[in-house]
Amino acid sequence: MKLSGLQWWKWLCMGLLYYTIIQGLLIDVPKLPILHETIRNLFFHVTIWFAMILLMIASIVYGIRHLKTGNLIDDIKASSCIYTGILFGILGLLTGSLWAKNTWGAWWTNDAKLNGAAAAMLVYFAYLVLRGSIDDRQKRARITAVYSIFAFTMMLTFIMVLPRLTDSLHPGNGGNPGFSSYDLDSKMRTVFYPAIIGWSLLGAWIAEVESRIRILHFRNED
Repeated sequence: MKLSGLQWWKWLCMGLLYYTIIQGLLIDVPKLPILHETIRNLFFHVTIWFAMILLMIASIVYGIRHLKTGNLIDDIKASSCIYTGILFGILGLLTGSLWAKNTWGAWWTNDAKLNGAAAAMLVYFAYLVLRGSIDDRQKRARITAVYSIFAFTMMLTFIMVLPRLTDSLHPGNGGNPGFSSYDLDSKMRTVFYPAIIGWSLLGAWIAEVESRIRILHFRNED
């Protein structure tokens, strides 16, 4: 279904992001030690990372579809999801660095999750290098489809597994209580969950536009 030329989920995306930005900046938030007003970044930093993870999962799905069918359109969609996911990952690093500066006093610390997030981005940057180093389309599509599975596994290890095995300043890691252990009240949840959906839909929208443009170029070349 389309409304004024746009599919319904794109209108939903814009509505949720507008709601997230306005409510995220204006609602009352718990007055927690150290965090104070910076806890509002939860609606942006954390939710953008959620969206990035969903984009990387989508890339694996399209990659597996290509491995089964050999359809290069699936490869284009898979790589578009990863390109968009990398963009969201960079935004996550930037918002995280800003949060760190205002809560821990430094743009970057020797924190396991911060370093793990940076390492995860390097793994996906290697994906870009790998795609650029292979000329044959089918070979490139097959190899990068397999690599995307490896990259996703490494990302989960870097940002979810290793930080839990050592001390970390991040909530929920290294014995540091998670937000659910604090006063994350119902007001914050009414923004947090819509924000995840909104940023995820935006990622899907960007990936869709990019893949459509690349598919047009691909068909014109053939």
